Amino acid sequence: MTTQIAPNEQELLDRIPTGLFIGGEWVAAEGERTFDVHDPATGEVIRQIADATPADGIRALDAAVAAQDAWAATAPRTRSDILRRAFDLVQAHKEDLALLMTLEMGKPIAEARGEVVYGGEFLRWFSEEAVRISGRFGSNPEGTGQMVVSQRPVGPSFFITPWNFPFAMATRKIAPALAAGCTVVIKPPALTPLTTLFFTSLLEEAGLPKGVVNVVQTSRSGALSAPIIADPRLRKLSFTGSTEVGRKLISQAAEGVLRVSMELGGNAPFVVFEDADLDKAVDGAMAAKFRNIGQACTAANRFIVHQDVAEEFSRRVAERVQAMKIGRGTEEDVAIGPLIDADAVAKAGELVDDAVGRGARLLAGGKALDGAGSFYEPTVLTDVVPGSGILREEIFGPVLAIATFTDEAEAVRMANDTEYGLVSYVFTEDLGRGMRMIDALETGMMGLNVGVVSNAAAPFGGVKQSGVGREGGYEGIHEYLSTKYTLIPVD
Repeated sequence: MTTQIAPNEQELLDRIPTGLFIGGEWVAAEGERTFDVHDPATGEVIRQIADATPADGIRALDAAVAAQDAWAATAPRTRSDILRRAFDLVQAHKEDLALLMTLEMGKPIAEARGEVVYGGEFLRWFSEEAVRISGRFGSNPEGTGQMVVSQRPVGPSFFITPWNFPFAMATRKIAPALAAGCTVVIKPPALTPLTTLFFTSLLEEAGLPKGVVNVVQTSRSGALSAPIIADPRLRKLSFTGSTEVGRKLISQAAEGVLRVSMELGGNAPFVVFEDADLDKAVDGAMAAKFRNIGQACTAANRFIVHQDVAEEFSRRVAERVQAMKIGRGTEEDVAIGPLIDADAVAKAGELVDDAVGRGARLLAGGKALDGAGSFYEPTVLTDVVPGSGILREEIFGPVLAIATFTDEAEAVRMANDTEYGLVSYVFTEDLGRGMRMIDALETGMMGLNVGVVSNAAAPFGGVKQSGVGREGGYEGIHEYLSTKYTLIPVD
């Protein structure tokens, strides 16, 4: 596989801003602190960028607070036009964004292009929603007054985004906030900060006023985030990441009674009934499991397959997996890139070894690759027994684990046997059964005979330990609006 940075890759990296973005200016971190960004396919340093301190974080919040009133008073059409220009600039730089994500995160370039399309849609969708914010007016039931219900921006917002979808997770939070009239401080992930920095330069080019979006990347997330969350001027916190970290952030946010949106961990069931179209089910499995190298909160984690079709389903999936090309994401036809780091590889190995030790059969893959980069083979396990760690924990890697069931009630019980409830996938040709699953499965989203559900026009979020709030859709902008009721008495 290719390990050297190509000239076009280096040219792109050289164009990425290296500073913090505070008050509309690219500035150095306090004390000129920096940290390195690595290519997970090679382990090599690809860019050195500013490393924000807690004081830098407060400076960014100062800028967001200073810009809040003017941005809230900006005409919705103006906010809409800026978002639409940002969308157009993303389209003009789609290849740059895709390549940058592949370099810093490792995903195959084809998937990175797909993320640019998906992430860009949040800019377009919320550019259209910005001009549709409305309230209501009418008489109270007693006829003694007129009720006015209006919507106002929540105020300065702090975003903590994950490393696995560095573009889409930034746009999914920034776009609705800007549409609603909120200013932003965003802390991109230390593992994949470059995409956010480049996207911010596009927002700047689109005409976003100074201070409306501020970016403070750091190698010390907790130290920077805590004083921002504790500041009484902050009004909103949005986080995408692990449930463990989300719990801590919710606790911190409670002190200031902040509005919170939390998109947390997942342990998605993928249920295949005996009447399923196996062609659709196998295609869905490949998309739901191996998209983003399995590093997605929406990735199918537990494959629950009826015993009558389990053998055939397992065989077909294993054949597809064995044909997948592994390599650096920039290479042609690569389907499996590197995992984000060595810890992710070790975790995948532990879960596979545990399952095999308990009696699971290994049909494909099952080991890490030697040499540079953090690669793990795409893997298929079948006959996974209850109690296996792989059925309880989010895998976050290219490992497909199959357990079997005998009837619908058992399938539902197995699917719901988790503290998480982000998304589920169901494959059946029985419409009645599909409708029953909508009610029976304890998840915030469900794919019926499809392996990818995310869409900018749809509300994204979970139940139970998978989080609170929704991103995207009509619901997404209301996470950044507060409702005000006014009574005007009748004379």
